[in-house]
Amino acid sequence: MDERKNLKDRISLPLVSIIIACRNEKEVIDKCLDSLIGQTYPSHKIEILVVDGMSEDKTREIVRGYSKKYSSIHLFDNIKRNTPCAFNIGIKESKGEVITIASGHAIYQKNYISTYVESLKKYNADCVGGLQTTSTSKNSYVAKSIVFCLSSLFGVGNALYRIANTHQQPKIVDTVPFACYKRKVFEKIGLFNEKLVRSQDMEFNIRLKRAGGKIILIPEIMGCYYPQNTNLRKFFIYHLKDGFWSTYPLKFVKTPYKLRHYIPLIFLMSLFGMGILGTFSLFFFRLFLSIFGLYLLANLYFSIETAIKEKNFKYFFIMPIVFGIRHIGYGLGSIWGLIKILKPEK
Repeated sequence: MDERKNLKDRISLPLVSIIIACRNEKEVIDKCLDSLIGQTYPSHKIEILVVDGMSEDKTREIVRGYSKKYSSIHLFDNIKRNTPCAFNIGIKESKGEVITIASGHAIYQKNYISTYVESLKKYNADCVGGLQTTSTSKNSYVAKSIVFCLSSLFGVGNALYRIANTHQQPKIVDTVPFACYKRKVFEKIGLFNEKLVRSQDMEFNIRLKRAGGKIILIPEIMGCYYPQNTNLRKFFIYHLKDGFWSTYPLKFVKTPYKLRHYIPLIFLMSLFGMGILGTFSLFFFRLFLSIFGLYLLANLYFSIETAIKEKNFKYFFIMPIVFGIRHIGYGLGSIWGLIKILKPEK
């Protein structure tokens, strides 16, 4: 009787469409696909749609090799080369009742899909997602420091999907990584905003929440994310762009993001403002020193914490630089976004 019930349950499981937006991911895309092929969810109930932004490395060649071996893997072109376009292409081409947005530079647990499908039903949710851990294949101190920064409360703020742990209970949140949606969500509120080169997932989830949707974080599931920016220059440029796309979307959408996305902007604007006023007033000069001093103390505290945790004092010297690059780069990008909004178009 139990065998018949299990068979019936497996037959009634929904088809899941996994959409991977990628470009130049030759170092990780094979590991990503292997982790999705090896899911505990029935393989005939999964289709994997890789939407490639015209990669210039061997990404396309690798994916084609997988598609020849596995009929569930399909390769599509994204000639516009931006992420929301890739998502939308995948959604339009997909057939699943459940749609998962995956990353090409991440690796997923074996029960990733099965737990998501179960959670959508169990919590009557419109979207579920798991925790995002960060790792690197590089063995340098800088690359590891970047990973520590992106896993730190001081580095990334109160984003639960980055700082929560597997012992916590599922919780209603505003956004999740590697999100899994019911198909009807897209039929109800539309697709991703293609004007947003970044932060399109946050804007989409804001729309979903405003439409009465429920987004649940499932801490027991983790996806391991491999950042591409593994040196300080790339790290700065990445977060400069991230900061830009925290403010520039205000030109296209009415609802701002969460406060944590504007903290670096507020910090830098306060420093600039107090610094300028401080040339005329001792009071404002002291405020400037106070703001800068508090930031420096917090930076050093979390840098020391990392050095102690990793039992390596070298991180005491590297982490302040990495934290500073993230916060200053993000803040400058946010200012750039505001200037771009205010600047009249030709």
